[in-house]
Amino acid sequence: MSALAVWIVQPVGGGGSVPPLSTPEEVRAMFGKNRGIQGHQNSCYLDATLFNPEEFLHSLLAQILQAEPLLQLSSGQEAYHYQLFVDKDEKLNLPSVQTLFDQSFLTSDIKLKQVPSCLIIQMPRFGKDYKMYPRILPSMVLDVTDVIEDSPRQCIICGKLAEYECRECFGQCGSGLESIAFCAKCMDKVHSHKKRGSHASTRKLKVPPDFQMLADHCGSIPRVYMELFAVVCIETSHYVAFTRCGSGADATWCFFDSMADRKGEQHGYNIPTVVECGDLMQWVGEEGSQMLHAVTDNKALPDLPRRLLCDAYMCFYQSPKVMMYR
Repeated sequence: MSALAVWIVQPVGGGGSVPPLSTPEEVRAMFGKNRGIQGHQNSCYLDATLFNPEEFLHSLLAQILQAEPLLQLSSGQEAYHYQLFVDKDEKLNLPSVQTLFDQSFLTSDIKLKQVPSCLIIQMPRFGKDYKMYPRILPSMVLDVTDVIEDSPRQCIICGKLAEYECRECFGQCGSGLESIAFCAKCMDKVHSHKKRGSHASTRKLKVPPDFQMLADHCGSIPRVYMELFAVVCIETSHYVAFTRCGSGADATWCFFDSMADRKGEQHGYNIPTVVECGDLMQWVGEEGSQMLHAVTDNKALPDLPRRLLCDAYMCFYQSPKVMMYR
């Protein structure tokens, strides 16, 4: 049998089509052994992907289904996912996806033409190793404001509408990509300093005319965020998945392993398992990240947080607003 030979174990009393989960009770009914997709002959990479998101399945089968690319790049290229390319920073003990995302877009000097409905981010590789950092903190919310072409941005100094950006100012007046955006007045002031007088990467930003007219009356400039809804992890050669059941910050997260257990030997079968991740937010939140900096030995971490932080391979983000019309 091929790796595609998998079957879905329905919840107790289930059968036929299963509607979207809407209550905590319905979510809990999906937890336990013999739940999810049963793995067969090293099919975990496909099992974990199918248990993720429909959008990623489309990207895998783009040549078959002719699905449109999710990402439109300013370079004119199109893509189904974005690979993070960064130079390894030995000082970073626990980089977040947001930190690596900003560094990668700064290095590549490209932008997205529009906010995607789904953004699939592949973690950075290091030579022949699939992990550049021993641990990466998945950002539950990803700020994409500064990578959207023509998106209104605010000056890092005064908060007014930004008119220029300077890539060489990255991290000098703030953190992340928002630190490179300035209004004309603050741009001149910042670059009057002898440390920044030689910066040569200054460029004028394109601002939508209608927004530019209303800039003085709209107060703070809204930022654009995307929500994490799934993570595919790999340890050695085995793939597993974390996924959010439902929407919103309070939605339940679960962990899926298509080969968590096994019945019998050569002629036996794998037993899939879905586990609730009740304390996941405690580890990826602000307090959890502070605690993680003090834990240097990954083996000291509980199993599920360790797998999420140490084995993250692809993170999936979505924009609920964009999904409503695209």
